[in-house]
Amino acid sequence: MISCKPTNTALFFTSIDKIPQKIWETLDCENNIYFHRDFLKSIEKNHPKITFSYIVLVDENETPIAFSTIKIINFYIHALQNDFDFLKILGRKLGILKENKPLRLLISGNTFVSGEHGLFIAENQEKQKVILKLAKAINHFVKSNATLKNNIDAYLLKDFTNESLFIIDELKKVSYNPFSVEPNMLLKIDENWQNFADYLAAMKTKFRVKAKKAFKQSAVLNIENITAKNIETTLPEMTSLYKKVAENSNFNLGEFNLETYIDLKQHFGKNYILKAFYLEEKLVGFMSGIINNNNLDAHFVGINYKWNKPYAIYQRMLYTYIEIAIERKLSKINFGRTASDIKSSVGAVPQDLTMYLRHKKNITNKILKLFLQKIQPTPFQQKFPFKN
Repeated sequence: MISCKPTNTALFFTSIDKIPQKIWETLDCENNIYFHRDFLKSIEKNHPKITFSYIVLVDENETPIAFSTIKIINFYIHALQNDFDFLKILGRKLGILKENKPLRLLISGNTFVSGEHGLFIAENQEKQKVILKLAKAINHFVKSNATLKNNIDAYLLKDFTNESLFIIDELKKVSYNPFSVEPNMLLKIDENWQNFADYLAAMKTKFRVKAKKAFKQSAVLNIENITAKNIETTLPEMTSLYKKVAENSNFNLGEFNLETYIDLKQHFGKNYILKAFYLEEKLVGFMSGIINNNNLDAHFVGINYKWNKPYAIYQRMLYTYIEIAIERKLSKINFGRTASDIKSSVGAVPQDLTMYLRHKKNITNKILKLFLQKIQPTPFQQKFPFKN
């Protein structure tokens, strides 16, 4: 637990349970599942290696106006893969990243979900002012605690869309450096799609043929719902499959504990999606996701890569997300980062994301800025599968 005295602009909490009921009522943020107490508590409870804190920004009348989730993690050099090799080299030369010593990183944002899910701002607030208040509150949070002051190496605020950049660029004024990461892949669900057949009918012949081939390849798979009753017996195999996927990620801010699914399924029921893919009796894949307002957000998946290509497991998962969204009459699917090519082939389009990073040492931070500007998302060929 890390405590911090409040300021006249911010309150600090070491646990979701310690945030008073009145604050939740005033913020009115729980319509968004990512700012719902049950969601945040589930993440907090199941990740003991992460230090969790929460910042509530207040106005001059001490009325809550914004809420930020804070996580402190140990970030290791091996968490950077492929496209970030140059950052590994930079990290070693500057002494920022060492093989056996982690970078102590403070994050404002959701480490397990892509998108703007780490900062809630109440209506009728000037977002530029709120962002600067948050940066100052984070600074106070660290400097007022002797342990943190000596141990925190860098600060990361994630993920911001292009629409927010004119607001978030206020962070440059307090020495945060922007860099681009792989985009979210988003699919808008056409209101005319009453079923999956309508989705297929909207596609160009080439992509419709590809979809039908994937369904033919995956026809032998048995797709079952993972429920609160059977999840615990399935978790060991699911965890093994998840780790295979996580190992292929270019940029990983932490390993997700799949036992969190038990809580999420309990609290959110049919709005938390969990499906298992069996080849005969063997689990060869699983998919997860959450229905938040009128959107479906794809979360983690697990895949047995040995069988992925012959049985089109991952491709079938993408189509299953689409089937769910159409059936539930949702407006959009957020497929998240990675595998942009195949997500593009089912109709998803990229939504650019930007993170902001600041190292605590001024000289190191200035050098870091030059190299972060060189980071570019993995290029991919955007597909256009729909007729119109």
